Amino acid sequence: MAESHLWLGLAGSGLAGLATGMGALPVLFVRQISRNTQGVMLGFGAGVMLAATSFSLIIPGLEAAEAAGGSNLDAAFAVTLGMGLGTGFLWFSNQYFPHEHFFKGREGSSASNLKRIWLFIIAITIHNFPEGLAVGVGFSGGDTANGTALAIGIGLQNIPEGLVVALSLVAESYSKREAILISLLTGLVEPVGGLVGAATVAISGAILPVAMGFAAGAMLFVISDEIIPESNRLGYEKAGTLGLMVGFVLMMLLDVTLG
Repeated sequence: MAESHLWLGLAGSGLAGLATGMGALPVLFVRQISRNTQGVMLGFGAGVMLAATSFSLIIPGLEAAEAAGGSNLDAAFAVTLGMGLGTGFLWFSNQYFPHEHFFKGREGSSASNLKRIWLFIIAITIHNFPEGLAVGVGFSGGDTANGTALAIGIGLQNIPEGLVVALSLVAESYSKREAILISLLTGLVEPVGGLVGAATVAISGAILPVAMGFAAGAMLFVISDEIIPESNRLGYEKAGTLGLMVGFVLMMLLDVTLG
């Protein structure tokens, strides 16, 4: 059973990651999109991730801890511990791995010897890893419906993300073919995260509440530290908020109908 969850986590996160490359394909026909549209796309991704964090990770994590015999307080502690670890992991990655966001600019340690494109790729990889981790953990809990809802939701938010990444690369003078390929490659870090998440829980089912909290904390960090500040910094507040609401409701519906 554990092995089947492992393969499901890998397959689900892999398909979600491939959606990034699929989302980049329209760059063959368009060179730019309006600022409001970019804001809606950024907000949509944040909304999906926020709902997935709440309905597909934190709540199932609490339920898993309680089902294992823990009290309400024990369950809250286990998930909170995981969230703290996930937040710390993303904070450390952003602090010490040299990377550059398309809008926020350069972060992390100095990396004058790295080409700018690699700094972009590292930034997107840091962003995508916890998404794959969440899908892998979602399947590893034995709730295939929950994992499926997570995979679909993350895949849907990866489509506009892939387009934004590809358009940004084209604006940096990369060819359309290079932009699509790089977008696809950055999405393929998600099955790595999915495999890590599923394998970790397969080792010990008792880790599940902490693992779900870890994925939730990591995704919350991405939402708060990257996506929302980027939409606000560029004056996308209203468009970003609209996208966030749509993404949140869509992911909530997916979780209710599938999970």
